[in-house]
Amino acid sequence: MSTSAQHDVVASATTFLFVPGDRPDRFTKAHQSGADVIIIDLEDAVAVENKPTALEAVVTALTANHEDIPGGRLTALVRIDGNLSSVHLAALRDVAAIHNNGLLGVMVPKAESASQISETINALPRGLAIVPLIESAKGLVNIEHIAQAPGVTRLGFGAVDFGLDVDATHERVTDYARAQIVVTSRSAGLVAPVDSPSLSITDLALVEAEATRARQFGFAGKLCIHPAQVPAVRSSFKPSSEEITWAEEIIGLEGGASQHNGLMVDKPVVDRAQRILARRGE
Repeated sequence: MSTSAQHDVVASATTFLFVPGDRPDRFTKAHQSGADVIIIDLEDAVAVENKPTALEAVVTALTANHEDIPGGRLTALVRIDGNLSSVHLAALRDVAAIHNNGLLGVMVPKAESASQISETINALPRGLAIVPLIESAKGLVNIEHIAQAPGVTRLGFGAVDFGLDVDATHERVTDYARAQIVVTSRSAGLVAPVDSPSLSITDLALVEAEATRARQFGFAGKLCIHPAQVPAVRSSFKPSSEEITWAEEIIGLEGGASQHNGLMVDKPVVDRAQRILARRGE
């Protein structure tokens, strides 16, 4: 896979599934979950004493042949650990140098400055996807510079860490951050960002509701922490039957400004209808 293709896979993805780096037995299962992209985690999901072993497992998984995967290659983003970034990036640079490797790119946790992102990008071959996670007040304050760092693919949001950093539990605080991330992504010309994962594993109705809300906020994808969340998230980012019906009715109107059910319809409304129908086919 070329680096431009790797970038495009991450840029177009809706569902991102985390899998712990020290559980290589789960890598293939995660790949077969239906998620658009899997993220092998070397940060929070791995205990400190297991991080060296996890890194070895990641290197092996992304360079070995996998007979149970179409094409024989496991592909993944890797979330590095900021405290071990130099070690992790050096290993991933070696992975990227191997022909037909499966490294899609790097997710940068607790992104707080453009220089931090630039150091990550400069440590790797050009073209790999780079996804900074906004997870702190400092990251949010510096988000414009982070988003404009050359090489950034799209932004992600870590709501739990953000809430912990600012010592807030009210949804208006995290929603403020969400709005900032969406608006800044658009301003910087990035693909719409990826929302924080739902913490619910068994209540899939809640997962769907949170994913739908993320889409309404302007996100174009959502992180997942369990394979069961993947179908719920994917369906929530598709337009509903009601939205499709509305959009088809709007597109069917003739002329410039017109009316639909007593409401004015002009070009921005038509453009939104076209966008909904385009999402139907994604």
